[in-house]
Amino acid sequence: MFRKIVATIMLVPLAVIIVGFAVANRQTVTVSFDPTSATNPAYAVHLPLFIVIFVILIVGVIVGGVTAWLNQGAWRRTARKLDADMRALHDEIEALRRREPAPAERQPLPVIPPPTS
Repeated sequence: MFRKIVATIMLVPLAVIIVGFAVANRQTVTVSFDPTSATNPAYAVHLPLFIVIFVILIVGVIVGGVTAWLNQGAWRRTARKLDADMRALHDEIEALRRREPAPAERQPLPVIPPPTS
């Protein structure tokens, strides 16, 4: 319940800011993918400015996420190896517990007298 309240308190103002940004930046801009000709580009798109900014933001988040995921590959590999080792050790402990004789069947340890000097 508390989590939903905090999420609402944070997301509602963020949504208001995003809508305000979109309304304030409705003018059309030309996005050109032709670096050789600025006046007559071979391929250009006319879009509202807020769409261009949102697309760039989304692409940046995706590229950053993929980069972080790729950089953490060694950590994930190590975690998988340690998890497999831990599972193998737990299985070995269980096997040893099953092999251990019951307390009534155990032989008492011999009593060794203290050395005399």
